This record gives sequence, C-alpha cells and structure tokens, in this order.
Amino acid sequence: MTQWSSRKVDELRNELKSRGLPVSGKKSDLISRLEAASDSDYGHEDVVEGEVFSKISRVSKIEFSSLIEGIRGIPTTVLAVSAIVLIGGTGGGILFGDDLVNWMRGSTDYELIDFDSNQTRAYAEGLVNLGHPEWEGRLSGAVEEENAAQSIKTNFSNSGLPSTLEEFEIPIYYMGTEFDLTICQPGAVGGLFGGPTPCSIADLNRDETEFIHREDYVVQGYSGSVNIPASSNAQVVDLGMGNETEDWGSAANGIGLVWLLDGENGGPGTESNTILMKRAQENSLRGLITINSRQNCDELVADDCVPYSKSLDITQFDERPYDIGFIMVSRSVGEAIVDQVLGGDAMLQLQVDVDNQDDGYIHVPCGIIEGESEELIVIGAHHDTVYNGQGAVDNTAGTATVQEMARQFGLLQSELGKPELTIYFCTWGGEEGGLWGSKEWVKKHRASLQDNLRLYINLDMNHVDAERNSGLTLQGNSPADVKHIEGIVEEFVKSHPELADKYEISVRQLESAGLSYNSDHGPFVYDLFEGSDDDEEYGMTMMCYGSGSSEYHTYLDNMDRFNEESLAVSGIIYGSLVRHLAWN
Repeated sequence: MTQWSSRKVDELRNELKSRGLPVSGKKSDLISRLEAASDSDYGHEDVVEGEVFSKISRVSKIEFSSLIEGIRGIPTTVLAVSAIVLIGGTGGGILFGDDLVNWMRGSTDYELIDFDSNQTRAYAEGLVNLGHPEWEGRLSGAVEEENAAQSIKTNFSNSGLPSTLEEFEIPIYYMGTEFDLTICQPGAVGGLFGGPTPCSIADLNRDETEFIHREDYVVQGYSGSVNIPASSNAQVVDLGMGNETEDWGSAANGIGLVWLLDGENGGPGTESNTILMKRAQENSLRGLITINSRQNCDELVADDCVPYSKSLDITQFDERPYDIGFIMVSRSVGEAIVDQVLGGDAMLQLQVDVDNQDDGYIHVPCGIIEGESEELIVIGAHHDTVYNGQGAVDNTAGTATVQEMARQFGLLQSELGKPELTIYFCTWGGEEGGLWGSKEWVKKHRASLQDNLRLYINLDMNHVDAERNSGLTLQGNSPADVKHIEGIVEEFVKSHPELADKYEISVRQLESAGLSYNSDHGPFVYDLFEGSDDDEEYGMTMMCYGSGSSEYHTYLDNMDRFNEESLAVSGIIYGSLVRHLAWN
C-alpha cells in the first residue's frame, strides 16, 4: 500500500489541486497521478538551480501555471536564482514573468468578467412571460416549463454557444381546473324536518365564505384529487402539529388540520409534507389541510401568514395518494375553520383537482463551450417554479443569471480563444418536485462526470431583496475554490466598491458530508459516485444564497421586488472563478 492509498478522496483531490494537477477520475486514478508525481518530485530542499530551470524551460504557458502551484515548497533562494537564470535566458523576463511575480508575492491575479444587469432582467422578464396564464408559474410537466426550456436553449444559441435540450420522464402531477375552499353556514331552514339538506343548493339562505385560490390557500405538490361538498358535513379534526402521537385515525374519511409550528424550547416542529401525507394515507383521510403559522408571518400581509406551496417526496410512497386533497391555508383561514367549523355549526367544502398518477417529461437545456480537455465545469440553476406564482426569485433570478453568464462567456471565447476546460451552462426542470432534472442528468452522464467533473456551481435564489438586504453567502466544499473565491472577492471589492458596500459578501467552506440535499447541487455532490468502490467520494460544488425573499413559494414572488443589480454579485464572482479555472 502506498502513502496515498489510505487517504480519502477529498484529501487526494486537495493534494492534486495543491500541485496543480488534474483532479478528475476515480480514486485509483487520483492515486496513480499522485504516485507518478511523487516519483518525479522536485519540491525538496536539495533541488539545484539547473533542475528547476530544466523543468521550467520545457513547459507551456498553461503547464507553467500548474507548475507554479507545485513548486511553492522550494526554498526562495533557489527559486530566485532560477528566476534570474530564466529571465536571462528569455531576453529580459517577458516569458512567464507575471506568473513568477505572482508566485513570489504569494498571490494570484484574477480577471473579473463583465455582467449586464439590464440584460439579466430582460432574461427574467422573458421567463416570467412564459408562465401560466392564470396562476403564473412554470410547473414541471406543463407546457410552461417546456417553453421556458426551449427559450433558454435559444438564448444559449444566440450567445454563440452550441446548445442541447434533453428530456427526462419522471413522476408528474397535473393541475386541473376545479379548486374550491368554502365555509358554509347553514340557512335558517336547513336541517328542519322535511326541509333542505344544510348547505345544499336548496338551502337558499345559507351563508358561504369562499376563499381565494393562491392567496388564501394553495395546493401542495403531488396532492391527489377530492371533492367534498359542504352538504356532506365531513368531519374536520384538529391534529395539532400532526406528530405521530396525534389521533390521526379519528380523522378517517374526513379532513385533518395540521398547524405548521416551530417546536417549543428547541424541540422538533411540524414535520415534512411527505411524513404528513403518509400519515393521512395510512389513516384513510380524504383531505389534509396545513395551516401556515411559522413562515412570512406579518411580513407580507398584516396579522397573517401567507400560504406557500411545497412538494412531497413521491418516491417514498408505494402507491401515489390519488384520492387525498392536500392544501395549505393562511393562518387567518385556519383560525376561521377552527372557530366556525370546529367551534360552531358551519360546514367545510373542499375541492382539489390534481392528477398525480402519470409520468411526464421535464427538460434540461445546456449551452456548451468546448475546451482543450474534457475536464468540465458546470454552472446550473433550475428554471421551473411552483405552480402558484411567477417565481421571480425562486428561481427566475438564478436562471437569468446563468443565461447572462453564458452570454458573457460567448464573448470571452471570441476574445480569448478555446479554454483549457470545457464549460457547460445548464438549467434544470423538475427541481421543485424533487430535483428531478439534475438527478436524471447526473445519472445519465455519471460515467463521464466521474472522470471529468471539476466543479459544479449552483445558483438558486442568488437574489437580494433591496429593502430586506442581509447580503449573500458564497459557499462550497471545495477548499481550493473557496480560496479562489476569497481572492476574487477582494478584487471585486476594489473594482465594484458600490456593489461591495451595498451587499455584504460572506464566504464559507463546508464539509462535504454536511451539505444539504435541498437544491440541484445535491446530485452533483452525493449521487455522482453512487455505486462506486469508495462511498466517501463527493463531487465538488460552490453555491450562492441571497437574502430577503419572504415571498418564497407564494403568489407574491413576482417581479415587483425583483432586484437585478444584486445578481451581478454572484454572476461576476462565480463567472470570474470559471474564467480563472478555464483559461488560466
């Protein structure tokens, strides 16, 4: 066993990066590369000037940049003499002079890319205009998502990038047209002997409060269909926070209410949609209503919490729950149901029209800049949204940023020529329903990605609200790239002081095993080496999170508060990282 065999993959890759060597491939490839480098190691104390000069004189400009990283351990006096020899032999130090200066001062010069915020807004408006004519979203499986993918592909092509469009078949839910939530107070004659059924059409003086779809209630992803008329007087049961100790069985054939709350004294809060729906299915509920009491409260609407749409993990169900209607209501609507239905003689009407039994297609457009090597950087964002809003921040913002970055790199390629690394700009359908686009794309291209993926950059909600501004966070599990980002941020502060002063930038290095699986970086980190010999292998990623989007997944996430200026921060910084890696 060599000294490298016992190392983890992350450690091997970091060692390769520190030597300026490629980091792609399986663990055995990484070990072989390090063993070969060790056999010809020149980074030790007894290196003589002639050996260093011999190595330097044989390398190309690209190779020299890697060599600089590999010889940082050589004594300064030796390198100084070598530099003099090199300068003397190249007519005054023109060749490789900048690299030597950068090495001697221990820093790297970064070139910042350009970024047009106005063009980015135009991309965003183009996507929003493709939304559903009534509900405004770009739901996966719907024509609006497909049209968005086609538009993005066209924009990649217009930027001078060869483009592809792949589609993947996944579990889909389709929104129908019939949705209703109503509280009915029976009329004076309803229920009298021989009279009409309470809250039926014949109960003429009944009093109905009909709530507004998207504003007062929203359907949850992968809900089933149900039609419960008020006249059926279905039982409604308050299940508290919906934990396993609640009497779910008491709501069988009826409607269960679950309050979305944070746990007290640090305890667990209400569990996920997936867990709640499984309990509803196991206990034969017909309807499930969650009441928002913990998110965006009093921020968007005074004295209320606006409902939002979240999906459930449909892969956790042996049978898709086709006959259970699942919605979320605002806090005020939930309180009205409790007061008037549970605490009075009113009746609840619930109709949800969703087909969750079929599979359908989502789409992944990519714009491609081919490099000299197959080593690959992927920049991605999801272009789908929840059904109930434009998704201006989540994630029209990220998708527009990727399109503007692609346009800038099309211009860069014409200026700088072919890069060393290959660059993919991709957007994913199916994120909101379970990261389907990125998962299926990684699965399809896994063999190539295992060998060649250098870095995945994810832009999901990289937007900062102008009024609720608490800055941006740039983070990832790639130590070398985090260091690059720190250097690029320093250059950004000098070159764009007006943006740096306005938007605080935090940079964080994260452990691979501690990364979340809540956006499209997840498949690139955790699924990339699925089934490989070493289960400790992780893909490398960098991400950006903005701040201030209280409208998350609500009907209010629209262009009214869109702040395209804030997208320049992550666009420039991550674009400059890609430029540095691909052309340096």
